[in-house]
Amino acid sequence: MLFKRTLTLTTLVAFSATLAQADISARFIEGAPKDRFEITSTSECLKGPLTVTINLDGSAGGLIFDTTAAGAGVEVFQPFELTSGGALVEQAPKVMDGDKALSIGLSALPKGQTVAFTLDVDDTGGAREITVNGAEIAGASVMLLVGGESKQAMFGSDAKATLSNSGCSS
Repeated sequence: MLFKRTLTLTTLVAFSATLAQADISARFIEGAPKDRFEITSTSECLKGPLTVTINLDGSAGGLIFDTTAAGAGVEVFQPFELTSGGALVEQAPKVMDGDKALSIGLSALPKGQTVAFTLDVDDTGGAREITVNGAEIAGASVMLLVGGESKQAMFGSDAKATLSNSGCSS
């Protein structure tokens, strides 16, 4: 398990409602040379602070972050770059080459707001190492941590993961 690392995008969100009432969606978008992750709130309850974690461990393609020229990735590499929602980010992650985990601390994630970032994601399965499709990210997860409680959802073959809960009193 040479590449046994965890990609965790963690965004800590504290809000007035309970964690079980939070709604977020995560989306992976394959791109060249940069891949993109988007974390979007569909809830009035994510007041902050909060932690969102994207974990690539368990992904069908054995995915890793490829952030430097010398390391576990293949050919093209791209470091972490925050592209949207920067005002909400309290702590940007430090992503090392070959990592499978990424964590971001947010002050809040208001309804309709998106935090997005780019970097290179490669598979370690040997097929198409420099491109990743939805089926290869299937099995990776997104976790929301709020006030010491966490909730998790898995990415599907459509490259999306949703933490859906009803009952939020906004």
